Amino acid sequence: MKLNTKRTVLIGFAFMSILAFWQFYDQVIPHLLENVFGLRTFTTNAIMSIDNILALFMLPLFGSLSDRTHTRLGRRTPYILFGTVGAVILLLVLAWALKLRNFPLFMVALLLLLVTMSTYRSPAVAYMPDVTPKPLRSRANAIINLVGYVGGIFSTLMMMLLLKSERAADGSSFYPPDQSFTPIFVVVAAFMAVSVAILLLTVKEPAVNAETWADVAASEQDRAAAEQSKGGKLPRDVMKSLILILLSVFLWFTAYNAVTTAFSRYCVAVWGADLSASSGYLMAATVVAILSFVPLGVLSSRVGRKKTILMGILLMSVCYFSAIFITHRTPVMYLLFGLVGVGWAAINVNSFPMVVEMSTAGDTGKYTGYYYAFSMAAQIVTPLLSGFLIDNLGLGYKVLFPYAVIFSLLSFLTMTQVKHGDSKPLPKKSRLEAFDIDD
Repeated sequence: MKLNTKRTVLIGFAFMSILAFWQFYDQVIPHLLENVFGLRTFTTNAIMSIDNILALFMLPLFGSLSDRTHTRLGRRTPYILFGTVGAVILLLVLAWALKLRNFPLFMVALLLLLVTMSTYRSPAVAYMPDVTPKPLRSRANAIINLVGYVGGIFSTLMMMLLLKSERAADGSSFYPPDQSFTPIFVVVAAFMAVSVAILLLTVKEPAVNAETWADVAASEQDRAAAEQSKGGKLPRDVMKSLILILLSVFLWFTAYNAVTTAFSRYCVAVWGADLSASSGYLMAATVVAILSFVPLGVLSSRVGRKKTILMGILLMSVCYFSAIFITHRTPVMYLLFGLVGVGWAAINVNSFPMVVEMSTAGDTGKYTGYYYAFSMAAQIVTPLLSGFLIDNLGLGYKVLFPYAVIFSLLSFLTMTQVKHGDSKPLPKKSRLEAFDIDD
């Protein structure tokens, strides 16, 4: 059985639109809240954390709801369609409120936008495992991630072209008071709309599901039996593996996000460099991760998902540990962050497929929600925990990389105990197992 690469790329357009939005949101909205509406940093950070808090319960909820949805458009498509339409409209309302400098309208639109984005992320991501046999999901997830990053790159390029920033004396960048943000709102909204329109016009979910089952299921009777198994209780050993891999997700996100969010301040405090010093190193990690997605997807299909993840964790841990001893800016950091990108790609390509591998035919949305809830929980906890160690305990920014090493190694320990969710070849006599619980 071969992966339908063209179809996988097209399904990735939904994820591409989502990443385009979040890249824009993370960079532009904090500036608007602080420098246009005059909010304090603490209030801005609190508002910026709302999406992660919403994700804790909304992603599993709407993932599970989409599992139980049956329409002429399919299970995931209605959420992707109406979620994107709602997000596009609210982005335009947000731009209008900004132009009017109407803060109450801006906040109402922003909160509704965050809720809308939370309603369709899990269904959009669950679309891929719905129509991809289990042994092929790491390769498919590699393609989905690659396509998704195109959206992030698009938003970054559009912000560079449409927004003109200036540099302050301390090295930080800011937008001048007369900067118009309406064009970037419109362009991101249009990109989201076009991306999802291409998906909906080229991939018909019910037909794709039927085609996939025709390839995998031995008969309609087998398919019906598999569908009846959805929602069933996981065996104890599989449940243990699920809990352990979700805990691993939390731990490695705790390590990685601490570094990515605090590294610019680390450069100032430890190296005495300006605030922009971190950009090139973080970009090296991102670029190398993008280049590594597909090769690592192929590698995991040969050596296994678990081994690939463990190699990625060890690689990142070694890089974090090595960075502890670097006391000034050096080209060596490009190498270390490039290797961090390889390790992060090895984890990302395989961890989500391992989680949904333990689901049944009708529960992939719910398990997708679990995966993102744990990753989002880490992104809520790690700024608070690392900030407490740096500021409240007075350990300073030198604690950043030891902190990352500890949580990275903890994720390695929990991951070694995961016994289910790895990829295995389809048996020739019956390929229905590709959609059953891995036991």
